[in-house]
Amino acid sequence: MSDPLLRERDHYVVLEPLAGERTLTAAETVDWLAERLAAMPEPPADLAGFPHAQARAERLLDTACELELEPGLTVQWFAVRLEPPRR
Repeated sequence: MSDPLLRERDHYVVLEPLAGERTLTAAETVDWLAERLAAMPEPPADLAGFPHAQARAERLLDTACELELEPGLTVQWFAVRLEPPRR
């Protein structure tokens, strides 16, 4: 049986070509994705059935790790597990 800690997705590293790398909480990552999706003229076809950018972002976070905002401009995100500092 696999370790349940492997399924924890509390933090993400997000990569943007123009902004670099950041670590965000899961909620911040959903907001980050929702902002990018809301700025797109049309949502990706597989997300068009979701009612708003927040719902699309949640679905995208569960099913993918990159989004092409425009040709040649792709953002990515990866789940990471942060260890508490050792004393």
